Amino acid sequence: MYPFSGFLPCFLFVLCPGVLAVSHVPVLLWSSESSIWNSAPATHKGHVTSNHELHRLLQSAIRSTPTNLVLFLQDTLSMDDFTYYSSTYGNESPLRNIQIIMESSPSSLVLPAVDWKTVDGLQGYLQTQDDWNELRINSFDTPVELDKNRPNLIIVNLQPIPRSSEMNKAEAFSGNDEYIGNLTRELSERGVPFTAIYSGIRPSKVFKSLDMAPKLSRQLLSTGSAAKYPPLNVTNGTTTCILFYATTFTVTVNNTKLIDLTNATFVSQSVNTSSSECSNSNTTLSLFYTSPATGLDNLEIRFVMTNMFYTGSARKWFKLQSIMIIPNQQMELNATFNTTYASAPEEYGYHCQQVGTSRLYPETFVPANSAANNWAIYIYEFQIQGFNIQNNLFSYASDCSTFFTPAIWMGLVSTIILLWILAYGTFMIMQLSTNDKFDDPKGQALSVPQTD
Repeated sequence: MYPFSGFLPCFLFVLCPGVLAVSHVPVLLWSSESSIWNSAPATHKGHVTSNHELHRLLQSAIRSTPTNLVLFLQDTLSMDDFTYYSSTYGNESPLRNIQIIMESSPSSLVLPAVDWKTVDGLQGYLQTQDDWNELRINSFDTPVELDKNRPNLIIVNLQPIPRSSEMNKAEAFSGNDEYIGNLTRELSERGVPFTAIYSGIRPSKVFKSLDMAPKLSRQLLSTGSAAKYPPLNVTNGTTTCILFYATTFTVTVNNTKLIDLTNATFVSQSVNTSSSECSNSNTTLSLFYTSPATGLDNLEIRFVMTNMFYTGSARKWFKLQSIMIIPNQQMELNATFNTTYASAPEEYGYHCQQVGTSRLYPETFVPANSAANNWAIYIYEFQIQGFNIQNNLFSYASDCSTFFTPAIWMGLVSTIILLWILAYGTFMIMQLSTNDKFDDPKGQALSVPQTD
């Protein structure tokens, strides 16, 4: 951990080589109170801040009186974002407000590498630490109304960062940076003591191999890591007919408003699943959310699954056919997405590490109507099963992981080329023959007549 001093971009650039792992996100903290993190222990370059270390650092801010915490959460963030914009844009960096805040705050701290799962669970951790007046901001025009008699927890869901276009990415960073600067100045001008945290829900470096790998499925029969919470369980009377699990479940509207549905779906389970339908051939998981975001009274998301017999494999396969998003119960505005390869044998569940509307994911949700272009879906550690559930548990999972990654293909091609060269060389050596006229000492000498 590093108490901040000096110029932020240069500082991050020095640290960058040791913390580029795609499972880490940076965390920036600043406070209106001085000397909060002066006692933070120094660490070596490349150190990954653990869950326990981050919580211990936050305790010093939570114990301050009065307590006001501001959590700025972005969908993706990495160290490369800071170093790139500081070196490419100079004084016109889209992150200039954050640079100024970190330099001028009485107390600030930079954690260059924190496990993204720790940040993903940070909201839940902070909510359990005090009797908060919780204010959730999903739109930049939402007013900030603080309770003077209670500690305030302000959770700001910043606009997502589109990675497909450099211009759009810079504009999104600039908009988030401007809002962070405006809110920080507003709290300072009102004389409100506060501590702010800025980080990303997941790393911005998506595994590039997912885009290049052929989309062939395999069955993973090994036991995975322990889940953070139980899966969503939908019953048909007394029997469980649908199981659904994810560690991150978000949807984005018009590329600006990020709606995080993870807590409502799996932790508090305030989602309404009463409209779900189950049968031996067709199953629909209906997730109905009340007031999931500002300006949205309700939201329904449907996962439609089928179970059919295929003569080619002589067995039944279940397939996740489509996903439908219905805002405010207006079916005419529904956004429908078709899946690509999301299927598994009837007795299996289906698992994929990352699914969503981006083509970078091994399972891509393809827009099926014009309204779907206004929505984006991202699900991490996605697992679902809609048929043949035994003992309220997931069956073995048919995974979307591939048999052949780009690295394996590269090794195979290189090996084939080297073997071909070796075989060709061996064949040419075997074709060598002896020239008897020059090498047989008992043969008749070669006579070459000479004439003037």
